[in-house]
Amino acid sequence: MTDKQALARRRKSTTEGPAAITGRERGLDRLVALLAHLHQVGRPVRIGDLARSLGAPRSTIYVLVKTLVEAGLIESSESTGEVFFGKTIYFYGMDYLRGHDLFGRARVEVDRLAQQTGELAQFCVMHEWKYTVAYMSAGARSFRVSSDIGTQIPLPWTASGRLLISDLPEHEIRRVITSEDLRPPRSAEMTLDEFIVAVAQARHDGFCVTSGLVDPFTHCIAVPIRDQTNRIVATLCFVVKVDTSADRMAFLRDLLFASAQALSLSQPADS
Repeated sequence: MTDKQALARRRKSTTEGPAAITGRERGLDRLVALLAHLHQVGRPVRIGDLARSLGAPRSTIYVLVKTLVEAGLIESSESTGEVFFGKTIYFYGMDYLRGHDLFGRARVEVDRLAQQTGELAQFCVMHEWKYTVAYMSAGARSFRVSSDIGTQIPLPWTASGRLLISDLPEHEIRRVITSEDLRPPRSAEMTLDEFIVAVAQARHDGFCVTSGLVDPFTHCIAVPIRDQTNRIVATLCFVVKVDTSADRMAFLRDLLFASAQALSLSQPADS
C-alpha cells in the first residue's frame, strides 16, 4: 500500500463517521503519512519530493517539517535541504524495547541461532497487515536476501506470514488480504482459497516452510512465538539455501521450536 493509499483509507474511515474530517485531523493524517514515507524510503528526502509523494501542498509540508524538527522527531540538513528521522525517534524506539521484553530477548536468541548454525536467522512480527522483519542476524553460511530490518512484505509471500495470520478467522483473512498480496515475485500467483488452505496447514503443523516465493533458491523455515494467551505474536525463522538437505532442515526446525518455546514461556505475565 502506498502512502497516498494509506492516507485515502484513513480519510475514508474518518468521513464515514458522524462528522466530516476536520482540518486538524487532516493535518494529523499528513503528519503520520510523512513519517511513514520516510520509513518506507529509508533515506533523507527533500521537502519538494515529500510534497509530491504525499500529494500535499509544499507550504503544508514545510509547516509539518518545522513542527517535527522542533520536536526532534526529524532533522533537516542545511546543506542538502533533506529531512530524515531525528534522535528523538531513536529514544522512543529504546523506550519501546524496554517496555516490550520479548523484543530484547528475541534479539539475543536470533544472534545465538545465527552464530550456532551459520544461517540467516530472523525475528518477525505482523505490522500493518504485513510480515515485518523486526531483527535479523547473518551467520557465516548465510547469503544476501532482499529483506532487511523494517522490511514489510505481503503475508502470503512468507512462511512467517502464514503463521502470523493463522489465529484469525477465515472471514477476517479474506477481508485483509488483497489481490496484490497473492502475487509473489518469484512464484505463480495463488488464489485466496489456496492461501487460506496453506494458513490452515501451518496452524495444524505448528510450523511452516516455503520455497522461492521472494528470494529465488531459498527455503524459509518459521515457527511461532506465543503470548500467555497462546496467541501467535511473532515468529522465529531461518532463511537457507534451497539445496539444504531434509535432515538439516529438520535440525534447524527443531532449534527454532526450542527457542520459540523458551521465548513464549518466559514472557512476563503483564507483557
